Amino acid sequence: MGVLELADDLWNGRITTAEHHPLYRASDLEEVADGVHFMSVMSNVVLIDAGSLLAMVDTGTQFTAEHVHAAVRRVSDAPLRAAVFSHGHIDHVFGVGPFDAEVARDGRPRPEVVGHEAMPARFERYRMTAGYNGIINRRQFGIDGLQWPTDYRIPDTTYRDGMTVDVGDIALELHHDRGETDDHTWTWIPDRGVLCTGDLFIWATPNCGNPQKVQRYPLEWAAALRKMAALPAELLLPGHGVPVAGADRVNQGLTDTAEYLESLVEQTLALMNDGRRLNDILHEVVPPAGLADRPYLQPVYDEPEFIVRNIWRLYGGWYDGNPAHLQPAREVDLASEVAGLAGGAAVLARRAAELSAAGDHRLAADLAEHARLAAPEDAEVLAAHAEVFAAFRDAATSTMAKGIYGAASTDPP
Repeated sequence: MGVLELADDLWNGRITTAEHHPLYRASDLEEVADGVHFMSVMSNVVLIDAGSLLAMVDTGTQFTAEHVHAAVRRVSDAPLRAAVFSHGHIDHVFGVGPFDAEVARDGRPRPEVVGHEAMPARFERYRMTAGYNGIINRRQFGIDGLQWPTDYRIPDTTYRDGMTVDVGDIALELHHDRGETDDHTWTWIPDRGVLCTGDLFIWATPNCGNPQKVQRYPLEWAAALRKMAALPAELLLPGHGVPVAGADRVNQGLTDTAEYLESLVEQTLALMNDGRRLNDILHEVVPPAGLADRPYLQPVYDEPEFIVRNIWRLYGGWYDGNPAHLQPAREVDLASEVAGLAGGAAVLARRAAELSAAGDHRLAADLAEHARLAAPEDAEVLAAHAEVFAAFRDAATSTMAKGIYGAASTDPP
């Protein structure tokens, strides 16, 4: 099945993103518009063939660089003129190396890497937090032994608001907006009617809440989506997931996603302005009813509840409104006190297992974690803890929740 056929099936609900997860589909380069090729290698890669020159929008991961290079060379032997990085996440920026090596052997100039001016600072932050990023990404994606990279291809050219990259007779119009990241670029190719959104559209609930990553910017993200929706795009090529073909579908996907984010912000701010605690808000804010069932807005990677937390962090800081959390007791001390009042950690663990079996995974997880902290070497407690978090993992829909709960079930933090 070609990628555009798959896209049509997903759009019409004949298959779902749970079956074809936007992060885990691999494909070879496929021409989807005149001179525009598309492939998925966890993140997506776009190749623009101008005949005598090539350009790429995103280049894939460190693990797929050679595969991407070989795929490009099956299409054309022309020089790679430029590579545009939509943002600095490592699944988008590690495919230039083989092209650099290729021209080094021939004594030719390297491809020009283009990105937003905030990107070098992102890479420096990644170097400073390599250990932490390795830990959280092993947990998020379940990749044992993943080591976070510290050597990056810094952009040769950066820009602030916008710029145009000419590749032969094809113009790539680059635009900056904050959204998933502060260094995000979306690319408009007017001669082909092609829009490359990067991760501003990913065939899933926007990655705007990720619990283990830094700040996201939902209203600026929504504004970017509306700017893109105003263009006469016939084909949308996302950062993850399959293309969206047809002007009406492109417009709908972008405006629906903008409205989704705007609604979460509006609801959250209304409750914040009413003096409500974060915990209350998390349980009351929901996506708009008319959008929650859209096939391209399902919570298979991030979740709306996590987005609400991020909105609180953006507008309200880290204090969640519970005074007991301002200067909290050590978790192990609180757990020991609760276990003592309950009659022992084993009692808490057994109750956690009962709640889990009844489907109350949230409360079960709290009690199971209290029990583990209070009695970290008790075999019964540890078995119940593993069972509770494995069940929570199985009930979760998003990659992020599944990763964290799965890690807790096998290797508690």
